[in-house]
Amino acid sequence: MEHDGTALRSGSGAALGFARALSEDITAFVLGENLEAMAGEAAKLAPVLVADHPALAAPVADRWAHVIAEVARAQNAELIVATSTTWAKDIVGRAAGLLGGAMASDVIGHEMVDGELHLRRPMFAGAVNATIVLEGSPKIITVRPSAYDAPTAATTPFTIEAVATDAFDVEKLPNATQFESLDRKTGARPDVTEARIVVSGGRAFKNSEDFEQHVGGLADALGAATGSSRALVDAGITPNSLQVGQTGKIVAPELYLALGISGAVQHLAGMKNSRVIAAINQDPDAPIFEFADYGLVGDVYEEVPRLIAELNSSQ
Repeated sequence: MEHDGTALRSGSGAALGFARALSEDITAFVLGENLEAMAGEAAKLAPVLVADHPALAAPVADRWAHVIAEVARAQNAELIVATSTTWAKDIVGRAAGLLGGAMASDVIGHEMVDGELHLRRPMFAGAVNATIVLEGSPKIITVRPSAYDAPTAATTPFTIEAVATDAFDVEKLPNATQFESLDRKTGARPDVTEARIVVSGGRAFKNSEDFEQHVGGLADALGAATGSSRALVDAGITPNSLQVGQTGKIVAPELYLALGISGAVQHLAGMKNSRVIAAINQDPDAPIFEFADYGLVGDVYEEVPRLIAELNSSQ
């Protein structure tokens, strides 16, 4: 279960939702330091196993992966599941290597065929969805946050159990990497990978001020996160942390608003699994309209202020 040190990440429930679809015998594993709040949150969804130790305070990949692998062996786990995030790419992928199992990442669906687990995942920048079968044990799978819903919270919390002291030796934790600091985005807007609504801007915006006024203004009116196409990042208009796409962040919010984004395949790979896609573009033949549930042909410099004014007047 991924967390930020104070609360579980909103997408963590997707991993439990996938696991619950396969079996009732699941355990939520939380590791780090001072985990009371996160463990209590997880206990509303499943029995919880906790590895709470100062040596695990920072999510350093070699240490956390080592603990995940050791606990998985001690539990005789057949399946290890996490949400598909940069955290999982860094840590869970390394744990898979230590366990020597078979791994599938970015899973968006599954089905059982004659008792065999078939997994669906996008490939080639989302141009196709492949169906794969993992051979070997344990199986390590990461799922997209929007692909599965979290289990319904239980009226009575599940049990919380500390990892047995012999499950892993703290003294033998890897020390090749040391945590120095974390550059964290500050501000009132949610993170683009966790937000229910994402407002993204593309090449139509000519400078940072215009981007903040229009994309940021609409995001604030909706309580949304801001995203960006690679074109704006390459032009120095937006920071890399906002980039959505094949070489940026993969998002799948409930609503994705694409403002002045043409819809290149690399950008679509990062957001095409959003539940609802709405687009504004002055080119009626822009590829984004082929994927959008709602489209408006118009100039973002004219249409977006109207939307902001309408939203503000209705509050």
